[in-house]
Amino acid sequence: MTAPRLRRPARPREEVLAVAMAAIAEHGLAKLTMAGLGKQVGMSAGHLLYYFGSKDQLLLETLRWSEEQLGERRRAELGRAGVSAWERFGAYAELYLADGPGDPRWILWVEVWGRSPASAELRAGQLEIEAPWQADLEALIEEGVAAGAFRGGPAAERAEQLRAVLDGYSVPLAIGLPGVDREQSLSRVRAVAAALLGVDEEISVDGETGVDGES
Repeated sequence: MTAPRLRRPARPREEVLAVAMAAIAEHGLAKLTMAGLGKQVGMSAGHLLYYFGSKDQLLLETLRWSEEQLGERRRAELGRAGVSAWERFGAYAELYLADGPGDPRWILWVEVWGRSPASAELRAGQLEIEAPWQADLEALIEEGVAAGAFRGGPAAERAEQLRAVLDGYSVPLAIGLPGVDREQSLSRVRAVAAALLGVDEEISVDGETGVDGES
């Protein structure tokens, strides 16, 4: 009597997403295939499709997993005690902005954006993933206004504007547009934020300088 074949246990979902992210970082998104990813995690392409439904869904879930990891760092930075709202905005911008050419997180964002017009599911997932970035920045702006560090005004609108600026500087960085420099981009983001929030860019590290340079 032939012994029954033991079914290989499925790899944990998080492991598959981590391998997908690593593959994107090493080889780029264009070379990521379900078959190739399956070989790396010891699963068939069919099994991957069973778990994720489609490559679009795999990309969305990989992006969601990546953003969850970064979200932990963002919350830690924004929750630092004794650090001014302006300094914490600087930390937020550092985490948000693309690291440079080929940044796998931002390559995923660009790909998801490109596929979203044809998929209501991707559009809904994208909004869900973006929501914590928006909410955390709104809360930071409101806190800065309450402390007198930022000029009063609608937090949600200004958070949307600042995220649009960060998006605008991140895409050229991620795709490796010639002449684009991360430090210069970050400096320009801070200049826009200072104007929008009413902050003197010479604000002291200890937070003694107030809105528009008032002490």
